[in-house]
Amino acid sequence: MRYRVLGGTGIEVSVHCLGTMMFGAVGNPDHEDCVRIVHAALDQGINFVDTADMYSAGESETIVGRALRGRRDDVVLATKVHFPMGEGPNRGGNSRRWIVRAVEESLRRLDTDWIDLYQVHRPDHTTDIEETLGALGDLVRAGKIRAFGCSTFPAEEIVESQHVAERRALGRFRTEQPPYSILARGVETAVLPVCQRYGMGVLVWSPLASGFLSGRYRPGRAVDLTAGRPALTPARFDPAIAGNAAKYAAVEELLALADEIGCTLPELAVAFTVAHPAVTSAIIGPRTMEQLEGLLKGATLTLDDAVLDRIDEIVPPGMNRYQPDGVWSPPVLTDPARRRRPPADRAAA
Repeated sequence: MRYRVLGGTGIEVSVHCLGTMMFGAVGNPDHEDCVRIVHAALDQGINFVDTADMYSAGESETIVGRALRGRRDDVVLATKVHFPMGEGPNRGGNSRRWIVRAVEESLRRLDTDWIDLYQVHRPDHTTDIEETLGALGDLVRAGKIRAFGCSTFPAEEIVESQHVAERRALGRFRTEQPPYSILARGVETAVLPVCQRYGMGVLVWSPLASGFLSGRYRPGRAVDLTAGRPALTPARFDPAIAGNAAKYAAVEELLALADEIGCTLPELAVAFTVAHPAVTSAIIGPRTMEQLEGLLKGATLTLDDAVLDRIDEIVPPGMNRYQPDGVWSPPVLTDPARRRRPPADRAAA
């Protein structure tokens, strides 16, 4: 296993990070099996584990906490805050009110006294970024977290957060967690260069494009849209949808390339992401022990320039063959109220 320093934190993390989104009701409901997967990952040299409070409504954090008993000091533990946890107002978002409550609940579920990396899961356009950074800085000073970062922030909001931190003498985001894969290379345009400019660590999610780069989905083969990853996002896998044709074609070319260099497609996919100079670690999210073992076989794989050039020919740099989970949809585009004047203003115009 290879290790890299996470941004400017001084914390060394494994190039493969164990993601636990599939632990619990959403993926693998067998807690004992999930614990075994965590232990196997640690035994293979992974020291970086990523989860979130909203994964299976807290169940993933509970499983991770149980798995890390007796091994906590050797693990860099990351979790996230933002998405609603329960019904009613003020149960999500990036406000100080919610963050200081959510971190206590995560600490309880994780059965730990501190979190190494506490990440803001998504932007919150109802909360001033100064409010969020101030709350996170206070948690560092209180010893509850060691560092904090953001996840799936557009480049302009990363820049804004860095400027606010400098102007207000606040702690700043030390990491970013964006989606990145051979099929979703949009972050190469601005997000990854911005992270490099500010010395931020980058841990990428979905290097297998939500399973599309597993090699299981190929043209001419029937796809069960009711099970596994396709059940979560069927439109992404349905071969009858015209927009998916380019993805299936790319997968065929990538499978041939992987076979040519003597690796599997998942190994090629993960190695591609960590070859980018901005990327610190790639999050692998196995649901089963078999998936973990398959991914770890490629932990030492490095790609030379010739292979990376071939990948560029299949999916050009900066190109998204799909929009990963609809991220980076600005509220000015998704909220009609942001594009309409109030009735009184329109009448006076």
